[in-house]
Amino acid sequence: MSELKSEIDSDIEQNYSINSTTDPKNMQELTIYVQNLLQNVQDKFQTMSDQIITRIDEMGNRIDDLEKSIADLMTQAGVEGAEK
Repeated sequence: MSELKSEIDSDIEQNYSINSTTDPKNMQELTIYVQNLLQNVQDKFQTMSDQIITRIDEMGNRIDDLEKSIADLMTQAGVEGAEK
């Protein structure tokens, strides 16, 4: 989790700093700058969303495996549990 925070902090410093060296000179440059900034934010958000969904899926699979293991252990021990 701390790795993700460090990555986000680094990304913010690199891409979204107010002290940017590319200072827009006119409205067209400003428009392009803002569009690029928004695209970068959208791309980063999509990447992070994909990572979260992947981790949720992995956790769901692990929970399913755990439930199966518990049911197998209960069967081996001769314990009758309530069926779903």
